[in-house]
Amino acid sequence: MSELTYTRCGDYYIPDLKLSEQPEAPIGKYGRMRQRYLKEHRPSLYSSLILSEKLYPHLLEIDRAARERMDAMLPRMMEAAGVTEGLKALDPMRWVGLINTLKAQAEEIIQDELIYN
Repeated sequence: MSELTYTRCGDYYIPDLKLSEQPEAPIGKYGRMRQRYLKEHRPSLYSSLILSEKLYPHLLEIDRAARERMDAMLPRMMEAAGVTEGLKALDPMRWVGLINTLKAQAEEIIQDELIYN
C-alpha cells in the first residue's frame, strides 16, 4: 500500500485520492438515466460504486442491456400490434402513432426493470 499524501486546504488536510483510469466508451441514454437515478434516490449505493470504481462499468452494462432489450422487444410488440410495412404504406400517420406508442411502452418496461430497480 502506498503512503497517502494530503493537501492543505485552509485549516484542513484533504487526502489526495485519484481513481484509476477508466475506458473512454460513451455512456448512452439508459446509462445516464441509471446514473441520475442512483445519484438522486440511492446515494449510498452511488457512493459505494464510485469508491469501488464499479460505477462506470455498471452504467455501461445497464445501457447495453437496455438497448438489447429494446431491440428484442420492439419487433415482437410490432408484430403483436399488427404494425407492418403494408400499414405504413396505407396509413402512415396511424403507423407512426402506433410505433411511438410501442416505443414508449417498451421504454417504460425497460425503465421499470433495469433503470429504477
